[in-house]
Amino acid sequence: MLTSLTDYVLSPVLPWAMATPATAEAPSAPAQTKDPFWAPASVVGLCGFGTTTMIAGMGIASQGINWGVDNGAVFPMALAFGGSAQFVAGVIMLRRGEIFPGSAFCGYGAFWWAFTLFLSGITVKAFGPTAPYDIAWFMVVWALFTLTFAINSHYHGVGIAFVFWTLVIAFVLLAIDFGLSGGGHTVSNGLWEATGIDTFICGFAAWYVATGIITAQHHGGKKVLPY
Repeated sequence: MLTSLTDYVLSPVLPWAMATPATAEAPSAPAQTKDPFWAPASVVGLCGFGTTTMIAGMGIASQGINWGVDNGAVFPMALAFGGSAQFVAGVIMLRRGEIFPGSAFCGYGAFWWAFTLFLSGITVKAFGPTAPYDIAWFMVVWALFTLTFAINSHYHGVGIAFVFWTLVIAFVLLAIDFGLSGGGHTVSNGLWEATGIDTFICGFAAWYVATGIITAQHHGGKKVLPY
């Protein structure tokens, strides 16, 4: 049984039976073969999530102290890599029967699409402007979605657990930021920057785990980078 997200990538394809000579009692069985089309998509999913989250984190921090990143960099990344590529990775993992990474990648791929749609103003004509309280409740719902994975993430390694728990914190902080804004309060530069830094760290951790997975694959399954 696969016990961690990295096992989805690193687990060997074993034959149905060990190399036992064919006998009347133990007939030989055909070996399993790798699916040549549905390769593991963990690296694509984690990198799509991680790199987009890092860019978004810098953009959030720039609301307080200017990190030089605005939505012009975040939205294209969110639509292409964080949204579309990550969603496709999720579909592939679900096709392979991997419910945890498949559900997470599809979920956060859809998150980035929704995030871009309402923060970019694309939906203003159809649905009206998005108020700060709307965004705050959006973040609360996504914090709950993330908590679903966070409380089960320890089964998938320390790195994955770290990603999900820092993401829970990021959504809670974002809900507080936009909730304060919706209530007419000024959000301090320090709070915006703390939110952005936590978000960046979450994305960096996802990228690091992806790097660890693909590096281990090129070293016979050995964890060259601990994760």
